[in-house]
Amino acid sequence: MLHIQPIPAFDDNYIWLLHNGHDAVVVDPGDAAPVLQVLEKLKLRLSTILITHHHSDHVDGVAQLIERYAPHVFAPQYEQFSFKHTAVKEGSVVALAEIGIKLDVIWLPGHTLGHIAYVNDDYLFCGDTLFGAGCGRLFEGSPAQMLSALNRLKVLNPSTQVFCTHEYTTKNINFALTLEPDNQDLIHRKNHVHTLRAKNQPSLPSTIALELKTNPFLRCHSPAIIQNSGAEKSDELTVFSTIRILRNHY
Repeated sequence: MLHIQPIPAFDDNYIWLLHNGHDAVVVDPGDAAPVLQVLEKLKLRLSTILITHHHSDHVDGVAQLIERYAPHVFAPQYEQFSFKHTAVKEGSVVALAEIGIKLDVIWLPGHTLGHIAYVNDDYLFCGDTLFGAGCGRLFEGSPAQMLSALNRLKVLNPSTQVFCTHEYTTKNINFALTLEPDNQDLIHRKNHVHTLRAKNQPSLPSTIALELKTNPFLRCHSPAIIQNSGAEKSDELTVFSTIRILRNHY
């Protein structure tokens, strides 16, 4: 049986751990220490590391984990990394035989130009592209690139679980409510996330279906969002660009 759990790191990062009780895979280990602690506690062997993009809070633990476990590391070919890895790109398939799953690689420039995600019909490991009720900042890419990336994720299987790498959901929901204050799905999600966080439980994973109902960056067609954003035009890209700027300053 496959288990997936978050390993908290820094202030709000999640390093996702996939394991079957013996072998383990981690996604975006920005810090080795909490990963080592969990691996040792659960008596797991780290066989693979998946990297979505080059930011330090996603990669700085890799070298130490390689030194300890010599795992196979996959990282986007569109970016540069100092550690030994297998470069993957759009259309690559990562077969994680040790835990019995395969993941397709999709290229999602926006947050960074080389950002990728790993996905199948059940799971999406999307790094900093899609968040709970939000999306990543545009550090390298353009609004058009990020919108295109999000539109690729919108058409995934609605039941696909979304494993984001930051606990931003509460603030994202509060921002979303400034745009859609009457969205009942959003209000329900706010209450549910509040209950989870009060118990120090993660708000993630989400699902594509839930994001379609509550994430303003996937809902640029919403009349309420168009109106409340103050966007000069009602086309999708203008609305997206406008609310991304609003979120930057929220």
